Amino acid sequence: MEESAATLRGISKAAILMMALPPEASTAVIKQLDEELVEDITREIAQMGVIDSSDKSVVLEEFYNLALAQHYMEMGGIGYARELLERAMPADQARRILSTIEHQVFKQPFSFLQKAEGENLLTFLQEEHPQTIALVLAHLPPTKASEILAGLSASKQLEVVARVANMEQTNPEVIREVEKGLEARLAGVVSQRLMKVGGVEAVAEMLNLSDRTTEKTILESLENEDPDLVEQIRRLMFVFEDILLVSDKGIQSVLKEIDNDELALALKTASDELKDKIFSNMSDRAAQLIREDMDYMGPVRLRDVEAAQQKIVDVVRRLESAGEIIISGRGGEKDLVV
Repeated sequence: MEESAATLRGISKAAILMMALPPEASTAVIKQLDEELVEDITREIAQMGVIDSSDKSVVLEEFYNLALAQHYMEMGGIGYARELLERAMPADQARRILSTIEHQVFKQPFSFLQKAEGENLLTFLQEEHPQTIALVLAHLPPTKASEILAGLSASKQLEVVARVANMEQTNPEVIREVEKGLEARLAGVVSQRLMKVGGVEAVAEMLNLSDRTTEKTILESLENEDPDLVEQIRRLMFVFEDILLVSDKGIQSVLKEIDNDELALALKTASDELKDKIFSNMSDRAAQLIREDMDYMGPVRLRDVEAAQQKIVDVVRRLESAGEIIISGRGGEKDLVV
């Protein structure tokens, strides 16, 4: 029953709720909604037909739980709401409800831009000051941010990337002012806290999703000005667990350059999925030896494990740059001829 209701769209749930509530209550709710949303809900109700009783029950329960969580948050904040909800329901369900409420309370700045087509958004932003563009890209989903970044001029790309990488905390008041300049109707910033946005991580994620030409051009140009920053970005662009994205043939090429002691150390904190992928590309005997080394190794310093993992990541990056291996999702598949 819950799985069936979980597949419903938000607008469908809203329509079911309006139909399940007494007419007076539905009317009172409708009066609080904007005209566009009322039209969407009305259209959904007209197309819905008969509602499954189990779906109605699940939607009503979800609405009740969300309202309860909102009430608890207003009484004593997120921590208080979490404590009460986890007492009243399974922890996973409490977390899902709180996640929804937190998303409503701390609305994502510039959310009104996320619905725009990439081409239109690029036209809208490209004449803005690089600091404004950096602030917007730091708040957009990485896929959309990388699309905008690729469309900027080479000089502006460098300025924007540098500003995003060095961005740390931005006062909500500043964000409000930028939003007012970009859009008459604000996306809304409810939280008065300082928000950490941007940073090297944001740049790395944008470039990970950019095409290889854009990535290479930006990093090579930026390296002349700030080689340390480029190294930080490169280290974050591919992490140890991302080896899962390397093809089996690529894994075998990487393993030829790694000694067993270093591999055993690097795998100490690896996920089971990654261990299985590594071991599946080795002989049974070699895999068994690595497992035994890991068992007999005993406690090790985390920094030693991370250093071993970084050495392997460096090998992967070097082989990928040389065109000897392909990483899924990094653009190399486009160059393949079948």
